[in-house]
Amino acid sequence: MRITTTSARRRRAGSVAAAALLGLLAAAGTPAYAATDGSVGRTPDAPPGPPGGHSAPAGTAGAAQGAALSASGVPLGISRLAQGAGRQVAITIDDGPDPRWTPQVLETLRKNHVKATFCMIGTKAQKYPELARAVAADGHQLCDHSVDHDVTMDHKPVAYQRQQILDGKAMIEKAVPGVPVTYYRAPGGAFTPDSRAIAAESGMRPLGWSVDPKDWSRPGLEAILSTVEGKLPQQPTVLFHDGGGDRSETVAALKEYLPWLKEQGYGFSFPARTTP
Repeated sequence: MRITTTSARRRRAGSVAAAALLGLLAAAGTPAYAATDGSVGRTPDAPPGPPGGHSAPAGTAGAAQGAALSASGVPLGISRLAQGAGRQVAITIDDGPDPRWTPQVLETLRKNHVKATFCMIGTKAQKYPELARAVAADGHQLCDHSVDHDVTMDHKPVAYQRQQILDGKAMIEKAVPGVPVTYYRAPGGAFTPDSRAIAAESGMRPLGWSVDPKDWSRPGLEAILSTVEGKLPQQPTVLFHDGGGDRSETVAALKEYLPWLKEQGYGFSFPARTTP
């Protein structure tokens, strides 16, 4: 059930002040909300995140790798910042396309005049090419989320990682001819140095996130909103899902969150493709 009453908003009012403080910390170079994609500070043998989900928060070690460039000129480091300066937010949508939830997410984005980045699973883009084309037709960016969302692929041979990444990209490109796939997001954030290099060499920026409401786990509308409203570093990349299960809470959250961001003076952009 959606909660849109004044009292519900009042319960979250304190999060706005907290977000302002966190933004000041971020501006000073202090991580306000640790990256949660499991690729930072992750050892090669660290366990992956839960199936269908994402890894626990990690630190910011290794950020300097973002400055290294592949032969194609795309940075090898994981992008977690929205493009532009100041109060910009990058909305990212994972695990689709899905015939029930992707149209609802698209309609919500359309009503709020927001462009997002859709991280598509190759087999789903192949199964629902009309939905993949609808995403592109609305001006959203496309992101390769591998062939079939294997969250253990960081423990697999490099040849397998290459197949998952490049075949996933090819499936999306076949579904949406002529539209570039500009990012790669590892399933569950399970990046490796090899997977980042493979993605970057094929023209895709490795894409992480900086705010994760864990909407995939269906924690409840208030829990999702509390996270995405109360823990905003500078130029955040926010993670949502349009596939992988019941996404009614995600749709309800986006309907409240996007207008809230505008009220707070935020604009919308895509994730950074150049350094950092």
